[in-house]
Amino acid sequence: MLLVLLIVLLPLAWMAMFKYRRRHMYKLARPIPAPEVELPVIGIAHKLMGNTEDIMTTLSNFSYECTKHNGIIKGWLGHILYFVLINPADLEVVLKTCLEKDDLHRFLRKVIGYGGIFAPVSIWRRRRKILVPAFSPKIVENFVEVFSEQSERLAERLDARADTGTFSIWPYLSTYTLDSVCETAMGVKVNAQGNPNSPYLLAMNKVLNLVCERIFHLWLQPDWLYRLFPQYPEHQRCVKIMHDFTDDVIKKKREEIKNQGQNKTKDYDLGTYKRKTFLDLLISVSGGGEKGYTDVELREEVLTLSVAGTDTSAVAVGYTLKLLAMYPAAQEKVYKELHEVFGDSDRPLTKEDLMQLKYLERVVKESLRLYPPVPFIIRKVLEDIKLPSGRILPAGSGVVCSIWGTHRDPKYWGPDADNFDPDRFLPERFNLANTYSFMPFSSGPRNCVGYQYALMSVKTAVSAVLRRYRVVGKEETSPAPTIRVKLDVMMKAVDGYQLALERRRPKPTANGTSKIIN
Repeated sequence: MLLVLLIVLLPLAWMAMFKYRRRHMYKLARPIPAPEVELPVIGIAHKLMGNTEDIMTTLSNFSYECTKHNGIIKGWLGHILYFVLINPADLEVVLKTCLEKDDLHRFLRKVIGYGGIFAPVSIWRRRRKILVPAFSPKIVENFVEVFSEQSERLAERLDARADTGTFSIWPYLSTYTLDSVCETAMGVKVNAQGNPNSPYLLAMNKVLNLVCERIFHLWLQPDWLYRLFPQYPEHQRCVKIMHDFTDDVIKKKREEIKNQGQNKTKDYDLGTYKRKTFLDLLISVSGGGEKGYTDVELREEVLTLSVAGTDTSAVAVGYTLKLLAMYPAAQEKVYKELHEVFGDSDRPLTKEDLMQLKYLERVVKESLRLYPPVPFIIRKVLEDIKLPSGRILPAGSGVVCSIWGTHRDPKYWGPDADNFDPDRFLPERFNLANTYSFMPFSSGPRNCVGYQYALMSVKTAVSAVLRRYRVVGKEETSPAPTIRVKLDVMMKAVDGYQLALERRRPKPTANGTSKIIN
């Protein structure tokens, strides 16, 4: 009888002590509203048990709910307290002071290690100092030649799908961005566009899906338990493919630099390095040789660039093309601008051309506003923080910074916040009360260092496609587009970016004459 009593009382006593130690957290959290779907003990966990589309729907609904509660709501994920924020003034404080990434990022670290985006602050500070100069605009703009060459290949590959009906353009976009990233980041031509079944690309796409599944399903989170599930061997297989490929590239690059005697260079000159890859720059700028990045550190940074650069740019291109198919009037304005710059020529795009494509840039930015590739950023709260809105976030909690929500908040974007309107980015109209209202590549000290790189890649690819093809889809009658989305670390379209292409010019026939395509 005594044993039974102890078995009952000890867990209750432990729970009481646990809650007593966290009483400050409960006190500060109490005034902040919670979603109606929250349940005792498990909180909102049951709403995050569906597929990746269900999870994105839940998180976007939480973001919309924030608009009713002064830009903030709370939610318990089991015993872990999270706040969802959309108020840009609050987000500015969080992103400038809460620099430590949430523990949920540990599942991504198992794939790419301590790359700059996901590294703890102690590691991130050192590496950020090295990454920033490597991504300076004068260096990045020299990669336009690579983007242009790869986008031409993209357009050529799409010719086989033109005038054939609807298809998923995602495989074409992801191979374009992987080829571009691998060439600029590592100096390697993987020819993913020529081989869509590239083991590296397939492994990367699969492992990101597995990571997202693990983040949102509590029973997959403990390492010891995850090893018992069938996903674990597949996860390890994909990680090995990615690591082996990157390690081999780094080894060859080390040998190449050693043979050229460049590993003795401590500083870099822009004229010398402007044609070099990011891997060259990281080896040289970090000190080279034994004083610089280790092979593991190089692998972590290169993998981070590969994963972030490939999916981010491909997703952005996909949404931009999808929106232009839904709004053909906007597409024709982009094509008219392209025609003014290129005429009827087939010449490759140059960095000077990008400066003239003003409307295209507005379209891309509006696409990034409505469908940001990374819709949520999660940070740790290590100390109590008082927000400009008056709320206090308690130490020990986590913050979900909803880029999706702040980009669609009528308080800052007007009653038409959900509408597709590229001209809202006209200089005379784009006058935000807080710059954190628009941050498709995050903001603050830990923002994405490669945002200029991504924008160049996206604009180059979109221009290459639209110069040759008219993008066709179901025309949207409402000014507010609806695209079903899912969360696979990045936010992607459920349908794989289904659309159709029509040639803008006649296709040559076998005898050299032109066949008119209606």
